[in-house]
Amino acid sequence: MNHQPAITVRNNPDRHRYELLEGDTVIGKAHWVAFEEPGVPQRIFYHTVVDDDRSGQGLAAKLARHALDETIGQGLQIVPVCPYIKAFIRKHPEYRPHTVRIRPDHLEAIPC
Repeated sequence: MNHQPAITVRNNPDRHRYELLEGDTVIGKAHWVAFEEPGVPQRIFYHTVVDDDRSGQGLAAKLARHALDETIGQGLQIVPVCPYIKAFIRKHPEYRPHTVRIRPDHLEAIPC
């Protein structure tokens, strides 16, 4: 019997990203940066990617849902700079109350 390793998601705060794992292998990432604003701590999501050979399996959505749910659970607002995260939130309006409008200072906070 061919047993595939489980697909899991974890936050890797040292690398500022959520990681999509198949067993111990990273197959996707949602990069973020913390943004401090008085009274409104935020997490800027600026790039999401899943390995090309894993596309079309709903894995990016699994990664996004986990990352956004955990961000909200930590009391942080979401800044959806990443086109995938932005599109995901459009399709899942329950996340909209937890987002903030992108401003120039958010974009300046993203590492090059």
